Amino acid sequence: MLIGYVCGLFQTAYIYGKLHGIDIRDYGSHNAGTTNTLRVLGFKAGILVLFGDIAKCILAIVAADLLFGGSHPDMIYLFKIYAAAGAILGHNFPFYLHFKGGKGIAATAGMILAFHPYFIPVAVVLFFGIFFTTHYVSLGSLVLYAGFFVEMIVLGQTGTFGMAQPCLIELYVVTGLLTVMAYWKHRENIKRLLAGTERKTYLRHRSGEENAAEK
Repeated sequence: MLIGYVCGLFQTAYIYGKLHGIDIRDYGSHNAGTTNTLRVLGFKAGILVLFGDIAKCILAIVAADLLFGGSHPDMIYLFKIYAAAGAILGHNFPFYLHFKGGKGIAATAGMILAFHPYFIPVAVVLFFGIFFTTHYVSLGSLVLYAGFFVEMIVLGQTGTFGMAQPCLIELYVVTGLLTVMAYWKHRENIKRLLAGTERKTYLRHRSGEENAAEK
């Protein structure tokens, strides 16, 4: 988790914003994440932030695999989920930004990509199916997390990870806590979704006038 947390401290959205003379947390939804960057600074900025946040979680998982995979092959997926959890916590709660970071969805995408290949097709269908149908990033993210949690249990219980049941239970608990945290970080989005006032996101460039209006 410490390895992951250090990786998660690379706040891509905050750094990109500072390079362009702003604190991204002062604009839009005040969130240091991909969606807010896309809305405030445009498509190119959003893509760069997305890949940066994905990469830091992948890096954490790869580091855990390299450090512990050889000595504990029967527990490697447990090490992976802890490394990913650390990266997501570092992204959401960076100590040097007064614990005010993002919501962890892009970092979660990195976790899904690096954890096990079986998760990738389901995640792609769930997130993009919801997003391109509704244009609600928050709803796609919430469905993605719920699907990830369910799939983790299904794959675990069918022997995909090759771990003993106590380790599997620990794996489910950590995954469940990450899911709860994601829903808690999206609590305002959930309220707006229920009220029908959640903002939609479209993959298009934002003009400077639109950006300034959201400050």
